[in-house]
Amino acid sequence: MISQWQLRAAFARRLSDMYGQEVPAYTTLVDVSHEVNEDVLRAEGAGAERLGSISRVTAERHGAIRVGTPAELEQVARIFGALGMHPVGFYDLREAAASAVPVVSTAFRPVDGEELARNPFRVFTSMLTPADPRFFDAGLRARLETFLASRTLFPPELLTLADRAAADRGLPDEDAERFLRLAVRSFELSREPIDRGWYETLEKVSAVAADIGGVRSTHINHLTPRVLDIDELYRRMTDRGIEMIDTIQGPPRWSGPDVLLRQTSFRALAEPRALRAPDGSVTSGALRVRFGEVEARGIALTREGRARYDALLARTDEQAAQHPAADRGELARALWTEDFPGSEAELARRGLGYFTYHAAADRPSGPAPTTLGELLDQGWVRAEPIVYEDFLPRSAAGIFQSNLSGAGTRNTEHEGAAYDSAWLSGAIGREVLDPYALYERQQNQSLDRVARELDLLTAPR
Repeated sequence: MISQWQLRAAFARRLSDMYGQEVPAYTTLVDVSHEVNEDVLRAEGAGAERLGSISRVTAERHGAIRVGTPAELEQVARIFGALGMHPVGFYDLREAAASAVPVVSTAFRPVDGEELARNPFRVFTSMLTPADPRFFDAGLRARLETFLASRTLFPPELLTLADRAAADRGLPDEDAERFLRLAVRSFELSREPIDRGWYETLEKVSAVAADIGGVRSTHINHLTPRVLDIDELYRRMTDRGIEMIDTIQGPPRWSGPDVLLRQTSFRALAEPRALRAPDGSVTSGALRVRFGEVEARGIALTREGRARYDALLARTDEQAAQHPAADRGELARALWTEDFPGSEAELARRGLGYFTYHAAADRPSGPAPTTLGELLDQGWVRAEPIVYEDFLPRSAAGIFQSNLSGAGTRNTEHEGAAYDSAWLSGAIGREVLDPYALYERQQNQSLDRVARELDLLTAPR
């Protein structure tokens, strides 16, 4: 039997190989990421692996795909369920984006700590929202839903194998090989001619809508390696002549602890595609839909920590609007230095970050204190940061926007269609998990272990 985590690791590797063949600049991105990671490891030693071993970081990928309907998303959930991946988090990019990005999203990933350590592959999955009248009027919505209902993204054999893998927690060798081939093939870029008129109709609304609803297949939109110094990677990619987007999304580079997620990408490439004209003739054209993203992951923040991050982001926006000539990164750094914990210890003491806690091997003698702050300050307990495994809606929207050919259109006179985590859970037939609850469970389990090891009556908080 090939276990689920082995299937997940093999799928991630094969997807990476396939995407590198289709988008050579992605291979350059991976190579530069490895170079930067090796340099950081040499310079910082064990400190470089504070947020994950170098073997994990090197193997780590997240992918992104886009689908059109709840039925298609339900099938995606079955495929990733075969790999031990669960839907985590609800992201509304319609609200996070300044331009027209009519999608809601979730991310499929492992949730158990051991599974994440084995292979943390995750796929950010977006679904089109034809029911939102701000983007699609009644006529276009009807045409779009008819088109989407007429296509088949995934072969029945793939879905059958996926269900078996999920039920049996793996597949025999031969079936595993068949599953992997079918799964990777499903996310290749199709060479089938695209109806140019239909694609352009949707592109007027949003390039994202056209990429999802203007073709009869899906594909990997981007595949993302993890890097330990994203600013250095940005510089090296630019030096190699690869055009990067204008900014690094997420928290600023600063002297304090790395938190949440920083992302950037090279710009979407003009890729040759066959286009069918109204008279049926097929010509060669080019579309810009796929790009190469890279990420640097930090410490997961609690709800209170995230509220602090969002408030600093809003203040940075205000100052950038007041001082358009100023460097946004410098503005953000000044605000963070003034109003965000400057150390992991402070994040832990103030309950702004998630950590696992461990009884120290060389702890003091005598009775242990009962509060977490005292245990940390007096050396009874050490804290290890929990890596942020999820995504930021505004950052995701910023990456999407930076790679769009135009802003699209949005009719703000209409109310947006209502989508939320509960709706998405019902649509795909499985619970969309709350990332905060997952981090808190991991932290609380470690505190329970500390209480047992130190003979405390209750777990410290």
